[in-house]
Amino acid sequence: MKKLLKLLLSRLVIVGILILLQVAWLLVAFFHLSNYSVLIRIFFTALSILVALWIINKRDNPAYKLAWIVPIMLVPLLGGLMYLAMGNKNPTRGMRWRLERAGCRILHLVKQDEAVRDEIQAMNPHVAGQATYLEKCGFPIYKNSTAQYFPTGEDCYKVMISELKKAKHYIFMEYFIVADGVMWQGILDILKQKVKEGVEVRFIYDDMGCVSLLPLHYYKQMEAIGIKCMAFNRFIPVFSLAMNNRDHRKILVIDGHTAFSGGINLADEYINEIVRFGYWKDTAIMVRGEAVWNFTVMFLQTWNAFYKETDADFLPYKTDVHIKEEYVDGFIQPYGDSPLDDEVVGESVYLNIINQADRYVYIFTPYLIIDNEMMTALCMAAKRGVDVRIVTPGIPDKKMIFMLTQSYYEQLLENGVRIFEYTPGFIHAKCFVADDIIATVGTINLDYRSLYLHFECGVYMYRSKAVMDVKRDAIETIGHSREIMLKDTRTGFFKGLFQAVLRVFAPLL
Repeated sequence: MKKLLKLLLSRLVIVGILILLQVAWLLVAFFHLSNYSVLIRIFFTALSILVALWIINKRDNPAYKLAWIVPIMLVPLLGGLMYLAMGNKNPTRGMRWRLERAGCRILHLVKQDEAVRDEIQAMNPHVAGQATYLEKCGFPIYKNSTAQYFPTGEDCYKVMISELKKAKHYIFMEYFIVADGVMWQGILDILKQKVKEGVEVRFIYDDMGCVSLLPLHYYKQMEAIGIKCMAFNRFIPVFSLAMNNRDHRKILVIDGHTAFSGGINLADEYINEIVRFGYWKDTAIMVRGEAVWNFTVMFLQTWNAFYKETDADFLPYKTDVHIKEEYVDGFIQPYGDSPLDDEVVGESVYLNIINQADRYVYIFTPYLIIDNEMMTALCMAAKRGVDVRIVTPGIPDKKMIFMLTQSYYEQLLENGVRIFEYTPGFIHAKCFVADDIIATVGTINLDYRSLYLHFECGVYMYRSKAVMDVKRDAIETIGHSREIMLKDTRTGFFKGLFQAVLRVFAPLL
């Protein structure tokens, strides 16, 4: 009874009810108004036709266009108005203006070492092209850096704790989910101690990601103990598409020389202190050296865009201020993606890896909800003889989304892609590895929300020792997974129909 009462009084439920009441009121008002006058009905129907034509001519993902044209055609009276209210997936003008202004203050500090670029060009023109693409997006590639791969959250957490204890200057943290428990309390205890030692600690958490996990105004509690803290894009009880743009990044920067990223959030399931969907398989990466600066820039851009106090000088946080040793471990390029522009950086990195692979591509993803470009790339790679393997969860966290994931299996299998479901539990990792030379580990899922709506990040690696660690983990994980065969994709009529409907509306889920 207490749990039920706590749920009903939770912030998520209360805000959800308020939003539903707003939507209901708007619908009632709309239909009442439309029934009042034939001219009003004609106007809204004409509006839907114009909106549909506008959508068709937009430079947008075809799947996203279809997901809106179908409901507009089914409900022409309301469809156009629905799109105008809900169809814009771009950030609000205020968010865009703040982030772009903050980015302009940092861009002159992010420069590519041309000698590094030339060296990669001589070694592998395809990789050089990928690196140049990310460089143009604001993320240089570095040589004096190293990466360490963690195949589980437990492994990463131990090292995170150790590195946090060594902090001397500053700690920057940016996470999508934070939940009270063993993991967060272990980190928070160190942060409190570091504040007492004079270390500058800044923390960003996504308000939507934590809406049911942290108290309202949790950032004020952090500020009270000396931790500068900000809730990103605060979740408010107003019907708005601004809630679509979430900070899904996972970033920890320590003193400018060490950074962590990957799929791991700050909650106990990520280190298997609690069991939710069997064994929680996640991965992470630790970067040391000059490449950490890309993560520092990502964090500072978000921080300076929205925090009440901003910094005039970023140089004290620049990597080379605190680095005392040289790192040599291939080439490392941390990168970010955001919905601020029409550049789909995360998907472009994935597509380039698939299209340029010669021998194999192994993929970890919790959600396989792909567009036509990704489907074509995966199938064409398999057809030209590349060993393409995808690992998805054996125990899903969201059953409807998993049913949508499974709807893509048949076409992939028919074209030679091999699919495995991780039988011990849920795989939350987002990794690609190819040809023993290239890998990326990060936060970017293979779904529309992650690729088009969220703020994300990843680490692209070329000839780093961590690449082979990712490969070994992929082979081991596949060994603990069930391979899906074509006969396993056969479904009944009603399930197939439901999956077909889900596929149409996948970009909106």
